[in-house]
Amino acid sequence: MTPEQNKRTISDAWKAFASHDAARIAAWFTEDAEWLAPQRNATALALGIPDHMIGPKAIVHFLAEMFPKLFVSDVTVDFRSRYCEGDTVILELRMQATLANGGKYDNDYCFIFELRDGRIARMREYMDTQKGRACIFG
Repeated sequence: MTPEQNKRTISDAWKAFASHDAARIAAWFTEDAEWLAPQRNATALALGIPDHMIGPKAIVHFLAEMFPKLFVSDVTVDFRSRYCEGDTVILELRMQATLANGGKYDNDYCFIFELRDGRIARMREYMDTQKGRACIFG
């Protein structure tokens, strides 16, 4: 696939993530997909989920069921930049939301997506973990 097609794949996948529709989300991941986030990040701690999710079932569970329990409303994502080299897409973004406790969440992220046959095989997530912890836990 071309770099533009790979960038579009990630944009389309992100729309599926935002839908919280399990079947729609699952379609974007390979059977051996992995999502690696910083160890002991605030989202994982608050939801009691692993920071390294393996397989579409675990990833879909997070996006479709767990994510909306913490980030309950006003979720906005501002895509700042997308870069592509081969089958690797880098996405920088800012996410804001209202938390289940009524607090405000606001953090910057960088995701690195490794694609295989037009689907996500591996995601690495980077964020300001201290800022995330302050937003979620005070």
